[in-house]
Amino acid sequence: MTTTYDLIVLGGGPGGYDAATEAAASGLKVALVEAAELGGACMNRGCIPTKIWLGATSAIEELAAQSKARVATGEIHVDFAALQTRKDRYIAATRKAMAQRLASLGVDLLAGRGRISGPHEVSVATAEGEKELGFRKLIVATGSRPASFPGVAADGDRVLDSTGFLALERMPASVLVVGGGFIGLEMAQAAHRMGASITVVDALPRIAGPEDPEVSKLLETAFKRMGWTFRLGVKVARVATRGDNAVLTLEGGEELTAECALVAVGRRPNSADLGLEAIGVEFVGPGYIKTDENLLAAPDVYAVGDVNGRTLLAHAASHQAHHVVQRLLDKARGPYAPGPVPSILYGAPEVLRVGLMADEAKARGEAVLVSRSALVANPIAQAHAATQGFVKCVWREGRVVGVTAVGADVSRMAVSAALIISAGWTRDDAAGFMFPHPTLDESLKAALLADKEAA
Repeated sequence: MTTTYDLIVLGGGPGGYDAATEAAASGLKVALVEAAELGGACMNRGCIPTKIWLGATSAIEELAAQSKARVATGEIHVDFAALQTRKDRYIAATRKAMAQRLASLGVDLLAGRGRISGPHEVSVATAEGEKELGFRKLIVATGSRPASFPGVAADGDRVLDSTGFLALERMPASVLVVGGGFIGLEMAQAAHRMGASITVVDALPRIAGPEDPEVSKLLETAFKRMGWTFRLGVKVARVATRGDNAVLTLEGGEELTAECALVAVGRRPNSADLGLEAIGVEFVGPGYIKTDENLLAAPDVYAVGDVNGRTLLAHAASHQAHHVVQRLLDKARGPYAPGPVPSILYGAPEVLRVGLMADEAKARGEAVLVSRSALVANPIAQAHAATQGFVKCVWREGRVVGVTAVGADVSRMAVSAALIISAGWTRDDAAGFMFPHPTLDESLKAALLADKEAA
């Protein structure tokens, strides 16, 4: 007998879980189908475990900063085995709490891989056998996985993707990081703090390529001061395990060797073999689900999160899920509008970006102005001996349309920056608002009040 639901959600990551809980709390009959673990890649193999590593090692970076200021000395030792145990226990406890929340709301949680088997039907391959479900509406929130390329792929030995790297039993003495994006840079910072020497290799001429060029430059300078090595603007022919090491071969034949290689060359959507083509779903690029202005992929079928390729961030997935559920409840009006999306690289230094960047505007032929403030003038940055960095605002027609910042703890300004951009602040708005003192937010105020110049 087939059970029919108001909503079936494929995928229990941030977007899928939030969609299921919000819909159920609003009175809809909901089933959530998850092939692996609740929480998705973010909770289990990405955002959260990486932040646990960075949080546990942040004191090392803070002590190093005060030591350079000649006001403190000492040594901090991280018990890596204990850290991994804490990480795993926290994630397991969070998954348990998520399952309990679903149960309390009456959501039917099915462990297995779901696949479209008819116009309004899903077949779930569970441990007990195939189960057929009917749906009135479907949300595909199956997320993404680490990307690889021919010759540049994890082998499970000395060459690892982000999932394998986070599961290490001990931190290697040296790490080759293939890819200078956020995933590679965050994991490299944690590894560096725990004693690993770092070499970053990327085909792009600068790290953190999508960011403001000034931000990329400061990041590279900061990491070089930590002793990192960079090989940028070079192409990798292959990377493989050779004996007890990972060996990376550049296109010209040069070899780089380390105890471990981390392949962090982006993400790919989990959209294959879901039966979506049969109901009219189209794909773009490497398999992202094509959606319309309301995140609709086919009649009665929506796609949210990484799998639609719009913004590969957990909070974006949750925001999209909310929009879809509001549409199902007939409460949303108009197309999906994400507003300014905050993006953060964690660590020390951190990177914050919200809204339009100056180079993006110039590429579109738009005239913008910029204003900035250096963190060295901020008392909180001085107190923490972490003064390298800046805040930069982007202006169009007298209103703030973008904010980027790089430096220690700049993620603290993310919500403020997003709200300011959403409200379309003018300089007068900034001047008339009371910022608390002393805070890092005062650097944002200083940037908003600084003289503007052409981008």
